Order: sequence, then C-alpha cells, then structure tokens
Amino acid sequence: MLWAVFTLIAAAGQTARNAMQRELTATLGTVGATHVRFLFGFPFALLFLAGVLWATGLALPKPPLVFWPWVVWGAIAQIVATATMLSAMGERSFVVAIAYIKTEPVQVALFGLVFLGDHLSAGMAAAIVIATMGVIFMSLKPNAGAPVSSKPTIIGLFSGGMFALSAIGYRGAILSLNLPDFVLTATFTLAVGLVLQAALLSLYLAMRDPGVLRAIMKAWKPSLLAGFMGAFASQFWFLAFAIATAASVRTLALVEVLMAQAVSKFIFKQRTTAREAIGIALVVAGVILLVWTY
Repeated sequence: MLWAVFTLIAAAGQTARNAMQRELTATLGTVGATHVRFLFGFPFALLFLAGVLWATGLALPKPPLVFWPWVVWGAIAQIVATATMLSAMGERSFVVAIAYIKTEPVQVALFGLVFLGDHLSAGMAAAIVIATMGVIFMSLKPNAGAPVSSKPTIIGLFSGGMFALSAIGYRGAILSLNLPDFVLTATFTLAVGLVLQAALLSLYLAMRDPGVLRAIMKAWKPSLLAGFMGAFASQFWFLAFAIATAASVRTLALVEVLMAQAVSKFIFKQRTTAREAIGIALVVAGVILLVWTY
C-alpha cells in the first residue's frame, strides 16, 4: 500500500501548487502560470535525482530508445493539460474546475488498458465509476433554469483527458527503464520530463511572447514556491506510478477534490453547495472501495 501513501502526499502537494498557479494566472497569463511549475520545478527535480544517486550509490540510468517517445508524450500532454486546467479554473470556481478535470480516472483506465495492458479487477473498475460519478455530479449546475455554458465543461474534460495521457506516457517511460530500484526510476523520469518541459516552453515563450518570460522572472518569489510544490508533488506521483497502475493512482488522487474543497472554502471563500457535498460523498465512497479492493 506504499503507492497509496505516495498518492495522498502527491495530491496534497498538487492542491497547494494549483492554488498558487491560479493566483499567478492573473499576472502571468495562462501560459506563463503554466510555465512556472516547469521552469522553477526542474532544478528541484535535479536536486531530488542527485540526492537519490548519492543515497543509493547507483549510477545514472542509461535509458533505452523506447524511453524517449514515452517521456516526450508524457511531457507534452502535461503541458497542454496544465494550461487547459488553469483556463478551466478561470471559467468557474476552483473546486468545480478541479471536479471537471478529475473525470480523468476513467480515461486513464481505458488508455492504460490499451497502451500498457494494465488490467483492473471488477472492484477497482466499480470504484473508478463511483468516484467519477461523484465528480460529474459535483460539477452539475445547481440552477437548472440558468443559462449553461459548455465551454468550462469542454475545457475541463479535455484537460482531464490530457492529464490521463500524460500519466500513461510517464508510466510507460518508467516501466521502459526496467530498473530494480523504483525510486531511482521514478526520480530520473521526473527529472528528464521537467527539463524537457522547461526547455520547450521557454523556447516557445522566447519566440512568441518574451515579455511573459520577463514577467515570470519578476515574480520569482511566488513562482519559486509554486515550482517547488510542483516538483514535490510530481516526485510522489512518479513514485506511485512506478509501483501501481496509473488508473489506481489517479482514482485515489480524487481525494484532491476534497482538498480543493477546503482550499475553496477557507482561502477563496467559496461556498459548498448541497450538490457538491453529495458528489464529494460519492468520491469518498469510490476511493474507499478502491483501497479496499486493491
């Protein structure tokens, strides 16, 4: 059950990072706030890798060719997922935006079966469905007569799909290394992924909007903390991916909805509706069933 501990720590770190990035969006824009987690995150990932190599005495891995398509897939999908996530947060409340995005586990289960051959038991499949029903129910508008915009729904669901593809890409990269030490495997993959993401987005901004890069550097203090929390959360996501299926990890990660609810209430002062409370109860039920049947 070590994967569950890693997932809970990662979910807590990611909730904090999401809140920080949401605040940075107002000054840096969507792409700028997206870049913060990569540009200020990769130095910490390299420190994590150096620490693991020092502690274990192992040599730096020599990845096979098949590693690179997986890690590039994961890196690019995560960039797109993060940008669309921040866009979704700008459309509706913090907790509901997270709820749309957290329809991800069903997509992860499907992609994991197709691309990695990750099979699920009947109990695990039921847990994924119940928890996902919770986030869908939570995301429904409480006023049926009010005009409904499909834009935040589409953005959120697309973001969830890209996060799902990113999880599959990174788990594929981790498995392709085929190393006995899962900590080194996860940490090396994280470091490569973040360096790649930082380089790609820096190049893009330098060519398209260098002013955003300057704005990011001016906001280095909050950006540094957001980058650290992003790298910290990703470290534990990758550790979980190294020892459990992506679908199991991302379903348990739905506890982030509960954490987002707390952030929404106590930091952003947004009220929890009865419908959101019922959705949260379904999420909790699904997560409990997942842990019980894993």
